[in-house]
Amino acid sequence: MRASLCLGLLLLSGLSACSTDPTLEAPDHPPHAYLASADETNLAGHVVLGQQLETAWWTLFGSDALNSLIHQAVKANPGLAAAKETLAQAQAAVEAEQGSQMPQVSLGAITGRQQYGVALFGPSNFFIPPFTYYEIGPSISWTPDLFGGGQHRRERQQALADYQQHQLDALYVALTGNVAAQAVQQAAWQADIDAVARLIACDERLRDLTQRAIAAGAASRPDLVDAEARLEADQALLPALQQGYSLHSHTLAVLLGHGPGEGTPMAVPWAQLKLPVTLPVSLPSALVHRRPDILAAEAELHAAGAALGVAKANLYPSLTLSANMLQEALTPSRIFYGASNAWALAGAISAPVWDGGMLSAQRRGAEHAYRAALDNYRDTVVRAFGQVADALTALVHDDQAIDRLSQGARTATSALDIAHQHAEAGDGNQMDIAQAQRLDAQARRQLTDAQAARDLDAIRLFVALGGVPPGSPPSGN
Repeated sequence: MRASLCLGLLLLSGLSACSTDPTLEAPDHPPHAYLASADETNLAGHVVLGQQLETAWWTLFGSDALNSLIHQAVKANPGLAAAKETLAQAQAAVEAEQGSQMPQVSLGAITGRQQYGVALFGPSNFFIPPFTYYEIGPSISWTPDLFGGGQHRRERQQALADYQQHQLDALYVALTGNVAAQAVQQAAWQADIDAVARLIACDERLRDLTQRAIAAGAASRPDLVDAEARLEADQALLPALQQGYSLHSHTLAVLLGHGPGEGTPMAVPWAQLKLPVTLPVSLPSALVHRRPDILAAEAELHAAGAALGVAKANLYPSLTLSANMLQEALTPSRIFYGASNAWALAGAISAPVWDGGMLSAQRRGAEHAYRAALDNYRDTVVRAFGQVADALTALVHDDQAIDRLSQGARTATSALDIAHQHAEAGDGNQMDIAQAQRLDAQARRQLTDAQAARDLDAIRLFVALGGVPPGSPPSGN
């Protein structure tokens, strides 16, 4: 008996020495640069590479109204609230998995009435009359983690919880970026509406001046037709601009957690948006540790690796230990007497012998799932670097456009000043001033559109870089 027990213990020790840890392939190192070396030289003066953003990026706009909008969205957006609940569910599942691998203790009680037939005791024809019985007592069972299957199940559940955390972070980054983009676009639409209103005022004045010139014999009918055509063309711009403004207002309302009919979100004044000329950009090596979708793909990879470990552990035997201690009696008054004590100890070993290839197929499936998760991780990293590169090059081109349009706006303003000076000196007329005012309004509108494009590309860059720093609470401040 002792020899058999020792042999069994030695067998279990030998089996437990077999490792079920999967051999996992390490992910590739991230790219060392966002752009080719020839293109990186164009970034000088546009970004500060290697500077970590230590605050919420939207505060760089210097707009209290924008900060307030994002704070409201983070507080009230139902999608973000749902993601928080999903994360809490995943964290509870981790605790449940940890608890399931601890010894399970329960207390049970039972009462019943029973009668045995005469066949119970064979030919003796012994008869037991019906009786009532009572039982109460604790029981305990435990399945030791001999081959690491339980550890891998815990790791998998924790990786799934980490995945939900990163999904919440990704939703937070997308929400804050979307709110900022909608607010900037809304402000730009309003600035466009104001600019077109100034154009229309100039057109109306030019039309009136042309009519007076015709009456004085200084202009012809075609001149009036041209003036009216410009007026009608600029008036036709307003409906589309007003529709764009309304659409962004509606989208902002939804992002803030309420319907468009329940209130109009506070508009961000265009003049209040003052983004710095140079923007902080973290190093490429930091992107994989900062961007939530990359971290989520990494968590999925960890979960797949742990699932592979579980599949391998299922190929080995399992041991279950159980014990109970009962008080049994035929009357309630005698249930706690010493003679009513009953107990049992048991140990059970179960090992797969033949399962039709099910467990081996499950292991192969887990291996394929891990390789798929690894390829998905690599794809996520490459896509992330591509998005950062797109935003960086867009910023360079935006700044080039702003430089040229700024020069054009300065030229238009100078032309307007000259027109006023000539009119004051008697060398010009009101028609020249009106024409110069229209050109100045056009130049300023084009410059506003270019600045709005740069602001939106900056938002794209901050979102592509992973949004707020890791660990920052989604407070919106």
